[in-house]
Amino acid sequence: MATIAHSRPRTQPPAAAVRRRPALRHLGPNWYAAVMGTAIIANAGAGLPFHIPGLQVIWALALAMLVVLLVARAGHWLHHRDQARAHLLDPTVAPFYGCLSMAFLAVGIGSLSVGADLIGETAAVPLAWVLYGVGTLIGLVAAVAVPYLMVARHDVAPGSASPVWLLPVVAPMVSATLGPLLVPHLPAGQAREALLLGSYAMFGMSLLATLVILPVVFSRLIHRGALPLFLTPTLFLVLGPLGQSTTAVNKLADVAPGAIDATYANGMGAFAVLYGVPVMGFALMWLALAAAMAIRAARRGMGFAMTWWAFTFPVGTCVTGAEGLAHHTGLHAFDWLSVALYALLVTAWLVAGFHTVRGLVSGKLLAAPVKK
Repeated sequence: MATIAHSRPRTQPPAAAVRRRPALRHLGPNWYAAVMGTAIIANAGAGLPFHIPGLQVIWALALAMLVVLLVARAGHWLHHRDQARAHLLDPTVAPFYGCLSMAFLAVGIGSLSVGADLIGETAAVPLAWVLYGVGTLIGLVAAVAVPYLMVARHDVAPGSASPVWLLPVVAPMVSATLGPLLVPHLPAGQAREALLLGSYAMFGMSLLATLVILPVVFSRLIHRGALPLFLTPTLFLVLGPLGQSTTAVNKLADVAPGAIDATYANGMGAFAVLYGVPVMGFALMWLALAAAMAIRAARRGMGFAMTWWAFTFPVGTCVTGAEGLAHHTGLHAFDWLSVALYALLVTAWLVAGFHTVRGLVSGKLLAAPVKK
């Protein structure tokens, strides 16, 4: 996703640093959003009420994208440390380090939901554990480190609150979704209960942090007006914690009976519906608001930017949330909702993917940002 240049003055990088791997110099952590947006196509498609062929290929593509991007980002840090450090000290860029965590976790979810059909369970489960471990560790660090930097090191202008601020604190919520999928692969007893309750703790961590940030973001919209055109798609990021939290509580309820006392397991099942239905209602309201703002921006000339990937993963979490509610309530309306949202997700993925590939081929997306 594109970012706004920070107003803090920066020293010019050495000419030799710019010449080394110039294509990597402006490759920021926002690019991990493309991995997330691709992985969610497979993850969400696996839970629909009908079979969709080719999801394994989509998951394999997301895995390949993750590997390539990790290598490219390693080159960025190796050859352009000045720019990498500048990213960490930029309040418009640093929050995207949450995408690094979620890219690992999204591919990890797909490893269990569709990847096992392609590479076999004996390979899919260990891969999911590795992706879960790395992604969760990065996510927990980002959830603390990025807010710390914003308080202690960043120069955040008044009225500059953005939905992008949600990215680092949403990452633990994705861990809370992958964790339950791994619970059955642990020995019964303490290990299962620890992972179940640990996932619930990350659910709470992310939810409460979202409840702190979201009012600030909405206040900025009310008092300062619409976001800049190319940042308008980031309004869809608000759907991420809403849909992901609904997905998480439903996944946790699925595995609770085999991991914790029946009293708590029954409570978790009830909570999945009592929490998920109201939150899904709010998500649909926000989706309508964000879509209206996106249409408004498009009419005013909003061009393509990497922010368009915000149209994908957050919507995908609403698909998986609706699928979970359909499973626990038996209500066909949630099945139809998941299908409608999935159609929107696929459309957004195709559009964002097409423009991204075209921008990579032309070199435009990896060029230095234009100063305004």
